[in-house]
Amino acid sequence: MRLLAGLAVSLCLAIMGTPAQQGAATHNPKLEQAYKLLDAYIDREMKAQHVPGISLAITDRHGLMRTSNYGFADIKTRAPITPDTLFEIGSISKSFTATALLQLRQEGKFDPRQPVTTYLPWFSIHSKYVPITSHDLLTHTAGLPRDRDDVPSSPYQAAGVRERWTGYAPGQHFAYSNIGYQIMGNVLGEITKEPYAETIRKRILQPLGMSHTEAVFTHDTYRRLATGYAPLYDDRPYRPTQPLIEATWQEYASGDGSIVSTATDMAAYVRMLLNHGAGPDGRGVLSDESFKLLTQRAVKISADEDDYYGYGIDSRDVDGHRYVGHGGGMIGYSSHIEADLDSGIAVVVLENAPLGPTPISDFALKIMRAALEGRDLPTLADDSKTRVTNANDYQGVYTSADGRKLTLLAEGEQLLLEQGGKRIPLQTSGKDSFLVEHPDFALFPLHFGRENGKVVEAFYGGDWYAGERYSRQGTFTVPPEWESYVGHYRAAHAWSNNFRVVLRKGKLWLIFPQGDEMTATPSEGGGFAVAEEGEPAREQLFFDTPVHGHMLRATLSGLSYYRFFTP
Repeated sequence: MRLLAGLAVSLCLAIMGTPAQQGAATHNPKLEQAYKLLDAYIDREMKAQHVPGISLAITDRHGLMRTSNYGFADIKTRAPITPDTLFEIGSISKSFTATALLQLRQEGKFDPRQPVTTYLPWFSIHSKYVPITSHDLLTHTAGLPRDRDDVPSSPYQAAGVRERWTGYAPGQHFAYSNIGYQIMGNVLGEITKEPYAETIRKRILQPLGMSHTEAVFTHDTYRRLATGYAPLYDDRPYRPTQPLIEATWQEYASGDGSIVSTATDMAAYVRMLLNHGAGPDGRGVLSDESFKLLTQRAVKISADEDDYYGYGIDSRDVDGHRYVGHGGGMIGYSSHIEADLDSGIAVVVLENAPLGPTPISDFALKIMRAALEGRDLPTLADDSKTRVTNANDYQGVYTSADGRKLTLLAEGEQLLLEQGGKRIPLQTSGKDSFLVEHPDFALFPLHFGRENGKVVEAFYGGDWYAGERYSRQGTFTVPPEWESYVGHYRAAHAWSNNFRVVLRKGKLWLIFPQGDEMTATPSEGGGFAVAEEGEPAREQLFFDTPVHGHMLRATLSGLSYYRFFTP
């Protein structure tokens, strides 16, 4: 893989999109202004995030309104993104799997409320709860671990669940699980008695006219794909100052993320959503009842947000309109579809980097709604990552147990960290979470904790700093052997292949590369139960092979990770 030194070759030279296949409505002056504004926004986002290439499509219920392509499919050859460039769409594929299963339900061949063993008699998992149903798997409420990344796209992904444990009773909590849709891909194949790709082609791609789309990707697909790019530093949060490299390539054929497509083809798919399951000839790809099941609000995704999940589709309300869609992330690619069921407008965004195009699809729908409703278009607001509107919340001095201090200053809408005689602007990376452009803060985000709504503490990896308003327990003890667990662990697979274990405030934590944290709590049967703080555990962690006071292996939900030499 070739290092893209600074990405200097291109990203300030993004090829601006040319409207394609525009309908008569696009001659509306307000729409033309909206398109120009969208082009400017995408150009800015690509430069800010160093995105190699993007393909975008906008459609209404009747047909394609606009496609536009930006940047490069391959940096080294300077090959541009074209309307025929394929992208891996990742987890958007889950809704294809669900759609095909709902078609089988219409035919009386599938019932999502039946136990999975009705269709896969060999399916088993360690559980003390009621049997898992297809509904549980389709809604991510089965209590399964998230992934099985050591055997990509093998039938063993589903069979290997027999080595895992459910964390809680089915139907109780939303917890995203790719394994669940890998199992559902097996269910689909068991019922149809044909390969997954053939079922998706006959039941969805052909009826919708998606002639450029492939339901699985193999080495033969590679030459038509945009080259995928990934951060060089895969063990820490991505920053645009870091280089991207060509991502690892692998074939894939599982029901959770195996589809490759173009923006134009995906526009045909979201038109089906806008038309409540109807295809281009008016006949239903899905019945009205099945469409309601696909987009149902079966479970709330997050306690503090108004987002819900159905069968491979999430939904939310935005300014009184119902939006449905899904995102996707693969090695070197990311994608997002969003359909406004009330306005009848939908957006597809595909990019060849795993950086997340959701802000683009959100902005595109926002300006399209304004244009079609005759309202003033939104301006390109300052959305700089260093803009912190509540900077005063974090201002103060935070002190560690060994006397080290963090001094945070608020200047207008900037939050500054005093470090080495310099004032460094912090960059937002989530709720109460920031990135710091300084070598001492390269590996983790700087998180802040609140008490009664007030910021009282700061965390960086295993370091804890109490603020001046902190009033709770200040000293903590842990079993001596826990010190042997602390370290960096890696596995030899392409997906989530490393994490760090730290001790902080008397707890053992797993920290993943983008900064996501999970607590590890001793379990009755040995080892640790692992969960996001405040959520029920569904992962299990064991350590073994002590040498010179350090454990050399960490086994997370059956996958082995090995102590690595980097901090």
